[in-house]
Amino acid sequence: MKFNYSRNNLSEKENRLERFLEILPGAISWFIILGMTVLSVVKPFIAAGIMVAFVLYWVFRLVYINFFLAVSYARLSVEKNTDWMKFIALVDRFREAENALEPFLSSEGLRSGFAAMIRRRQLAALKASGSLPPRSTDIYHLVILPVSKETRQVIEPSVKSIASGIYPAKRVLLLIALEEHSSQEVKDDVYAIQKKFQTNFMDFIVAEHPCDIPGEAKVKGANATFAGRKAAVYFREKGFDYNNVIVSCFDADTVAHAEYLACLTYYFMITPNRTRASFQPIPVYYNNLWEVPSFARIIDIGTSFFQLVEATNTEKLVTFSSHSMSFQALVEVGYWPVDMISDDSAIFWKSFIHYDGHYQVVPIYVTVSMDIASGKNAWQTFLNIYKQKRRWAWGVENLPIVIRAFLQAKEISFYKKLMFAIRLFDGFISWATWSFLLVFITWLPTIFAGREFATTTMYYMAPRIKGIIFDLSLVGLLACMVISFSLLSTSTTEQRFSQKILHVFDWLAIPVVILVFSAIPALDAQTRLMLGRYMEFKVTEKYRNSLSR
Repeated sequence: MKFNYSRNNLSEKENRLERFLEILPGAISWFIILGMTVLSVVKPFIAAGIMVAFVLYWVFRLVYINFFLAVSYARLSVEKNTDWMKFIALVDRFREAENALEPFLSSEGLRSGFAAMIRRRQLAALKASGSLPPRSTDIYHLVILPVSKETRQVIEPSVKSIASGIYPAKRVLLLIALEEHSSQEVKDDVYAIQKKFQTNFMDFIVAEHPCDIPGEAKVKGANATFAGRKAAVYFREKGFDYNNVIVSCFDADTVAHAEYLACLTYYFMITPNRTRASFQPIPVYYNNLWEVPSFARIIDIGTSFFQLVEATNTEKLVTFSSHSMSFQALVEVGYWPVDMISDDSAIFWKSFIHYDGHYQVVPIYVTVSMDIASGKNAWQTFLNIYKQKRRWAWGVENLPIVIRAFLQAKEISFYKKLMFAIRLFDGFISWATWSFLLVFITWLPTIFAGREFATTTMYYMAPRIKGIIFDLSLVGLLACMVISFSLLSTSTTEQRFSQKILHVFDWLAIPVVILVFSAIPALDAQTRLMLGRYMEFKVTEKYRNSLSR
């Protein structure tokens, strides 16, 4: 019997284990924060030693992050000018005559040469797998846009980006998953968009998700699953092979890069186990970049950086936000969870467990742009961003379910289970605690030191060591600033000189911004889970001044 990926309908024994695992992340995070605070007062000498070791570890992590951030950004820069339709044709040619490929892989210049090297390695891996890729003419796309409260100003640019992309839209089924409880204004907007773009696509369907389906919570995954089931009927009636359909589930505000579907098609074709893989683009937040306060910009640029770094670690990569996967796999695993908020990461874990660990996330170096959470004024923007980040941090709800599954899964290797379990705990605990330790607790041992501590070498050395370490971390901050300017320069949003200067000052607030919009929401989410106060899905409010980006 396959594992039921849910915290509901459990046996008494499973429910006790689930509850214990729900308490664990929040309890550990609070223990670290409160324990280090008390230790700084009671035993400042020991606390100072621990904090010096921690800050040193943090700087090593920062160096690691900056290195792989630079590597990932370099890869994104190399890939951004790729003619993906040309390489799709190349893979089609691969099926017929492998030896005829060399002229197409030769190139001049450093960037082109690096790109050609990547293609050679990919095709070599495909050849070694013994798996022939499907023909590009057999591949179709399903794009699902769940909609609840979003207006035409938010939805239409998303639809337009797919309709006007490089990949032929006539091979795309666009499906807007509309909530039945949406306002009449939202429904009118959706059907107006359908009428406007109907002829651009293979088909354009609006599926209204009923409110009260038994077993469902009011979450995006339930809406997307209802739409996915509608699409399954559509493809079955049309005689389509699910193995050759790629489904992309986007947020309603997701504006896909013009090359997105073409790039996705190429990676789907050259991935040997393509029906056991999700495909993760790089999320950026350009849509309303200069319409929001500086604190809103900087936190979501940080999110893009995090995903760039994660893309370099393919063995541990988990899906985030808008992503794509094989429709055959989606059907086999039973679609997205219908009772969980964190559907984007949950679908990876559900697939990973269903296929006994034989499931991967393939990074694709192309961007999808989304809105930064905003409001009608700065205070509403502040609240909306906080709620959005807390909802992201609610991904901790996956941890108890995944650990329960690992304890039952005999077919998944012990190494994989251990690696992912450690990564899960480390990710959520560090998310909730690191900023508190760095911003506040690292200074407490000195403040509460007694006279006997004031005469020790540690008393004099600790602040100096930490000072040197923080000075070194400024180099990492500078690297982040440079890459952020480079990322922004590739956006379609026009940047004035004054905005560039303003962006420099954005980075000066990064310690406070990360504490307020990352650590505190994460600790909030873990505390709610620890206390059994389960969150409900709330659609992030988004405001756009116009239909254009």
